[in-house]
Amino acid sequence: MKTQVFTLTKEKTELESILAEMEKAAVYCDLDKKEATRLRLLSEELIGMVPELLDFCSAKFWAESIGKEFELYVSAELNDMFSADREKLLEISKSGKNAAAKGIMGKIRSVVETMFVEYSNAVALQDERFYQMGIAPSHYYYLRQWSLNRYKNAAEGNGEEWDELEASIIANLADDVIVGIKGRKVDITVKKKFK
Repeated sequence: MKTQVFTLTKEKTELESILAEMEKAAVYCDLDKKEATRLRLLSEELIGMVPELLDFCSAKFWAESIGKEFELYVSAELNDMFSADREKLLEISKSGKNAAAKGIMGKIRSVVETMFVEYSNAVALQDERFYQMGIAPSHYYYLRQWSLNRYKNAAEGNGEEWDELEASIIANLADDVIVGIKGRKVDITVKKKFK
């Protein structure tokens, strides 16, 4: 099953419509109340990081499921940016001082911002260790791909990074989060299989 595809812009994110669509998907896929709540939380977390990205891109949100196995998608395509916007992105990725990148969702947003910048210019991400701990060449569709599971494996027992993971809704509820880039497009996929 595939839900309606929502277009997200700086002017509108349609959060209430998206959440209503996710509730319909939960009913259609016979999720119980607890599972439906978790699906809603994952959707809210994913949509919650999008508005700041919309300075640089337009995005679409949808979900797909097979039985009780869900994938939530945000597909963002880089706008034709004015040079000031491009400079702002480059500065974020190089300075290491992006104070807004707090918590796992903030850092995932930083990975997306960084992927919008040429990879060769983006090595000094806001939190280079976070990026390196989850990034790998993709053997599939994407030029580069970051995975929450790879990050979790690398962060296990590492103080602050592990504490952030334990406090994160998405890190505790999602089976994985994949961020991949191909050309001007970055896709964020949240995976969750309900029992």
